[in-house]
Order: sequence, then C-alpha cells, then structure tokens
Amino acid sequence: MCGIVGAIADRDVVPVLIDGLKRLEYRGYDSAGIAVLDQDDIRRVRRTGRVSEMEAAAQAEGFNAQVGIGHTRWATHGGVTEANAHPHCSHGVALVHNGIIENHEQQREKLRAMGYEFESQTDTEVIAHLIHSHLKAGADLLGAVQKSVKELHGAYALAVVSRKEPGRLIAARMGCPLLIGLGEGENFIASDVSAIIQATRKVIFLEEGDTADITRESVRVFDGDGQTIERETHLSDVSLASLELGPYRHFMQKEIHEQPRAIGDTIEAVIDNGAFGAELFGKNAEEVLRDIEGVQILACGTSYYAGMTARYWVEQIAGIPCTVEIASEYRYRAAVANPKQLIVTISQSGETLDTMEALKYAKSLGHDKTLSICNVPESAIPRASKLVYYTRAGAEIGVASTKAFTTQLVALFTLTCTIAKLRGRLDAEGEASYLDCLRQLPGSIQHALNLEPQIKAWSDKFAPKNHALFLGRGVHYPIALEGALKLKEISYIHAEAYPAGELKHGPLALVDEQMPVVVIAPNDALLEKVKSNMQEVRARGGQLFVFTDEDSQFGESEGVHVIRAPRHVGVLSPIMHTIPVQLLAYHVALARGTDVDKPRNLAKSVTVE
Repeated sequence: MCGIVGAIADRDVVPVLIDGLKRLEYRGYDSAGIAVLDQDDIRRVRRTGRVSEMEAAAQAEGFNAQVGIGHTRWATHGGVTEANAHPHCSHGVALVHNGIIENHEQQREKLRAMGYEFESQTDTEVIAHLIHSHLKAGADLLGAVQKSVKELHGAYALAVVSRKEPGRLIAARMGCPLLIGLGEGENFIASDVSAIIQATRKVIFLEEGDTADITRESVRVFDGDGQTIERETHLSDVSLASLELGPYRHFMQKEIHEQPRAIGDTIEAVIDNGAFGAELFGKNAEEVLRDIEGVQILACGTSYYAGMTARYWVEQIAGIPCTVEIASEYRYRAAVANPKQLIVTISQSGETLDTMEALKYAKSLGHDKTLSICNVPESAIPRASKLVYYTRAGAEIGVASTKAFTTQLVALFTLTCTIAKLRGRLDAEGEASYLDCLRQLPGSIQHALNLEPQIKAWSDKFAPKNHALFLGRGVHYPIALEGALKLKEISYIHAEAYPAGELKHGPLALVDEQMPVVVIAPNDALLEKVKSNMQEVRARGGQLFVFTDEDSQFGESEGVHVIRAPRHVGVLSPIMHTIPVQLLAYHVALARGTDVDKPRNLAKSVTVE
C-alpha cells in the first residue's frame, strides 16, 4: 500500500526520489521520507502529510546525493508520526519497507536483548536492526539482507543502503511488488513503474524471494536460495501522458471519462477476432475451460462487486454454478475443493495480497484451473495463474477505482460468453448479438457520460447529508453496492446498498426525508418490482434519485428525481449504469470539498492484510 523508490547514479538522485514519490501519491499515504548517502554518511528527512512538505524540508537542508531511497507510508504498526515514518535507520543502515512483518514482536525482544534500542512503533525498524546485527557479525550488505529476510515472517519489499558500502543498493521482495529500472550508468528500484518512468522504461520484475544487488553499472538478482538468476527485462508501456491530469480537475474525473477508450481497448482482441474464443485467455485455455463444472470468483472491494455481477451472467448465459467470495474470507476457511471448478481471481494491480493468498490457498487445495483478470502485465497474480485476461484500462491513479471496474466487467462478460460457447449454449446468432453489444458499449458509455451536468445538479442535494441508501435488483444490485462504495470512499457520506426487495426487511426503518435513496432502475424484467419498492420509500417521506432508461414508463414527481440514460443496452446494462453512480460520487465529493483522488485512510494497491 506504501510506495518505494530508490536510485544510484552519477548525478544528484534527490530530484528523482522526490518526483518518484509524487508519482506514487495516488497509492495512498500519510507520511513520506528520503534517506541519502552524502559523503559516506546517511542524511534523512521525514514528514507527516504530503510529499511536498518533505520536499521543502529536503531543499532547505540542501540534500544532494548520488545514492538514495524514498518512501510514502500508509500507517499499519504505529500511528502517523515522524518517528514512525520511513526510512528507518540503524547504525549506518537505512531502509524502506512495504508490507507487514508478522513476527516483529519476537524479533524486537531478541534485538533488545542484544542491546538495540527502538525509536518507533513500527515493524520495519526491526529489519534495520536485524540487518545491522548481521553486518556487525561480518556479513557484507547483500549477505546481511539475505540472512535477515530468512528470519522474517510476513510480506515485504525492501530497499536498503549502508554508509559502509555507498556504491550499493540492495533490494528484496516477498509478497509485495518491487521492480528494478535499468538505465545507462544508473539504476533504480520502485514499487510501481510510474515512480521511475521519467528515468527509464526498461524494468525487471523481482519474483517471490528474490534479492538484488544494484550498483551504477550492474544488477545481479538472486533467488530465494541465494543462487544467481536471470530475470527477463521488460519494456514498460506506461506513458507519462497517462500520469498527467491534462484538462481534468482530478484523476478520478479523467479516468471516468477515459472509460469509452479503456473499454474499447479491452474488447479490441475480441472484436478483431470476430468471435469469443478460448485463445483470448492464453495457451491451452480451451483444455482448461471446456470441462469445468463451475466458477469460483475470488476478489476484494470493487473487484468483488465485479465478480458479483458476473455471477448473474455466468449462471444465466453459461448455465453453470458460480460462487463469489471475498478473498480475505476464503483464504481462512475450510473450503471444499472441486478440481473441475475454475478459480477466477480479479485484481486491478495484480498484487492485492488477500487475493494472491487466496489463489495460493486454492492451488494448495488442488485447484489447477486458474484464471486471473488483471490490469497490470507481469504482476504477481497473473504470473501465478494458468490463464489470464488483461484489462487494458491503462494507469489508474485515483484511489477510487472507476475504469478498472468497468473493464473487469467487460473481461468477465467475455469469459462468460466463451464458456457458454464451449458448452454449446451460445449459438452463432447469440454470439453475433453479444458481439454487437460489445461493439456498441463504448458509445453507450459516452452517452452516459453526457449525463454529467444533470448528475452534477443533484450533488448539492446530497452534500449536506450524512447517510444514503442505494437500491438495485438482480444484476444491478452489485452496481448499487459499487455506487454506495464510491460515495463512501470519496465523500465520506455513510452509504449502504441493498437488493430493493430487502428494503421492507429492515432498512426501511432508516428512511425519512433526510435519507436520500438512489435507485438503479433500468427497463428490465424487474422494473415493476423496483417501482413497488420505490413506493415504499415515498410513503415514508424518502427522497428518491432514480437512474433509469429512456424507455422506462415513469417520470419525475414530488420527491422523485429521475435521470434517464439514452437507451437500454440489454445484457451489458450494469456496465453502462456504473457511470452515473461514479459521477454522482465524484460531484458530491467536490461539493463537500474532500480530497477526491486521495481519500483519507485508503490506499490504491492493498498489499497488507
């Protein structure tokens, strides 16, 4: 959840570190710091709050160095204080750390007995002292890091420097993403390629258990057994333009408006293929998908709601059972395995720890039919899966997911149709119809974006409220959940979502004139049922805010506010109706004056439990 950047060069790396940390701000953080080797001594500056505050302090103190590491911290162990901010130091060793060390208390007791004193409440400071203890015993910096990580239980990405070996930068990873950027006479490390894209596009993704010895001129990677290993070099396709705001006020607004293109890019392979085919998911995909007896989807947060939507499609179109489970719950229960069940993991980053661990657990139970839906090539979850479908959403900077969610839905619909076709449940006419739906989807999304002025007009009615309800039925119920989540995330209004039919089973007690009720009410088979539920709200004085379609047969009235999408888009209606709830959350947050792209307490890439 935190961000790491490091550099070793013949030039001043402080601007590189600062710029990298600024590009990592979207991940969510509450403090920032850098440590540099200046004339064989370590200089460090840390601040709570924004990177800009730490930058000002570094400039005031005249930081200039050719080796350094930087970090943005999202607090886990210990509060938001300067003492708990990274980097952490121990007798000439400085390091930054993403992840959580589960046995830090035992290590802390051991190190205290050895005479080490602790200045912070963090688990990270344990690692700094542990590395120093091995240096003191005679190991070099690489060896000290390799020995230390073998004593750690948990997840980590580490970047380490030492004043005794100023020409080296050591990296290590287990469970948290870390990559190396390759330059000419200079090299870099980062938790996310966006942090170093201004310096290089050539990157090496470290694997589980890897350590790396990085100098200006060379990079050596070692596996978990300490053996030298070659890792493939990749050319990143992340563009600097995708990391800039352009004409938009916030990245969330930009990313909402990028959805027609993101969806078009994600379906490009399907449309070019002219058919749904197993080859879209990788080699030997037909062998994996043809004889499955069910689908189990594992995901967290917004990705979980994408899976909930897909359940309706899979069971209706493909005709096989589909279950959807929160990854952090699945990994800790005694699941009953069916080896013919397809395990589908969904993650925007491909590094979501709970989802990765759930996948490992599923494989340990004997599941070998695994497929990941992900937005980041070469990330951990796709590498651990037999099949993969990459959403081509591009860089998503805003913490609240928008285009990642809708492209995940597109990927899941493509998977559904492919399974249905392999099972003989999708004939040529049906396939052509669904392909046409996909072709028209980017245009339908653009039509939905054109509703923004009307949605913005609603925001003033929501801004003074402290609570809201979202209602949907059938396949649109998960979209109501997603709408409530978006409103919570960025406006801090408490919002809950329910299947509309559940309203009378308890939530109706909350409804009064102070409780806005948002209803997803497309013109489908359940519309009349939803209308009845809306009457229950109006009878209690509740204010209704209804997203519907042009051909729905009801209009505005006292206490009933209606916005109509230009047309009903059939089976893909959940994707199109996602756009209005995203825009509603965005404009309500603007009206309330919250930090839209960096909501409090949240992070973009969740690499801790």
